[in-house]
Amino acid sequence: MKKSIAIFLSVFLLFSLAACGEKDKTPTTLPSASDTSTTKETTTKHEKTETDFDGIPDTMTSENGTYTIAFVTDVGTLKDESFNQGTWNGIKKFASENKQSYKYYQPANGNQATDEDRYEAMKTAAEAGAEIIVCAGFLQKDALRRAAEEYKNVKFIFIDGTVLYEGGKENGKPLTNVAAVDFREEESGYLAGYAAVMNGYKKLGFTGGGGGTNPPCSRFGYGYVQGINDAAKEKNITADVNFSWEYGASFSQSAELQTMLSGWYANGTEVIFCSGGSMCLSAFAAASANDGAVIGVDVDQSKKSDTVVTSALKGISQSVLYVLEKIKSNKWDDVGGKLTTLGAKEDAVGLPTENWKLKNFSVEAYRKLLKKLKNGEIKVDRDYEKGLKDENFSNVKLNII
Repeated sequence: MKKSIAIFLSVFLLFSLAACGEKDKTPTTLPSASDTSTTKETTTKHEKTETDFDGIPDTMTSENGTYTIAFVTDVGTLKDESFNQGTWNGIKKFASENKQSYKYYQPANGNQATDEDRYEAMKTAAEAGAEIIVCAGFLQKDALRRAAEEYKNVKFIFIDGTVLYEGGKENGKPLTNVAAVDFREEESGYLAGYAAVMNGYKKLGFTGGGGGTNPPCSRFGYGYVQGINDAAKEKNITADVNFSWEYGASFSQSAELQTMLSGWYANGTEVIFCSGGSMCLSAFAAASANDGAVIGVDVDQSKKSDTVVTSALKGISQSVLYVLEKIKSNKWDDVGGKLTTLGAKEDAVGLPTENWKLKNFSVEAYRKLLKKLKNGEIKVDRDYEKGLKDENFSNVKLNII
């Protein structure tokens, strides 16, 4: 199955991962590890294909007013320049190209949405005729299980999710109308941390969403510290890292978060990796006011702020496209009731190489690093609950706030 994933994603990873505030017609690519060119990237026939995501309408109805594909958003806004938007772009691309009707639903009460709010959004979508419902974010788990058990004829795609079981009994009978996809965020975080230190940063920070209970954000942060440690070891230095989940529980920007990050910059922090949707706006503001740098997350956020020096990517849009293509090809059994995990081997995580800003760490060096990750020469631990302890890092002074 991994072979089929890699083949499919190698095509779709040539398209833009997400649109930013202004219309973005430039494709962002996750580079192949076998490509080691240091000059301007070779433009292939596929790379010339441009996707103007903002040019695709945000809703398309059928003649009878129903919607074939529905998207139930995670916390934050639809156009969050991050997780929601990346998921939505994949849906819009597939639906528009296949003449499918589509609509998005945001659970009531915004960032304070309850399981009941999420379930009601899924129920509304199903009763409006949705045959496929895409749900983004691990917070959807309980509501999605309830909806999937009630609407057995609807296919659910659970992005950043896990296998769901009937009656909520773990390791029982899987709900075969749910396809779960997650990512090896620890690998993407590793690449970002390693690149940052090799670029010359010695004082780094991490601020994450979900209050430390969001697995994807936790994996990003843990991988980031592992990458920092390995690069610091290679350079024979000790890196200082501030690491915090403060003010990130709701994934939203806040004055409190901006104040904390401004304090970090004022005290010498040079670059901060912000993993948590709209939280990035606070990081951008703090960095801008203090001449600091930011590492973006999920999608290439460089167009959102000049402070972004790189981004830890994962192929959100591509994961949606992968499962939707399975449905289109009548191969639901490949994914239904199962968890598909995508990482470096599937070309589903990485750093953006267009508009490269890391002056002391080249694209060539990055691609060599990525190749080692793909072939297993570098292994990044995924168990953040056990691994994120100061004593586990030889060349990092870890300050967990």
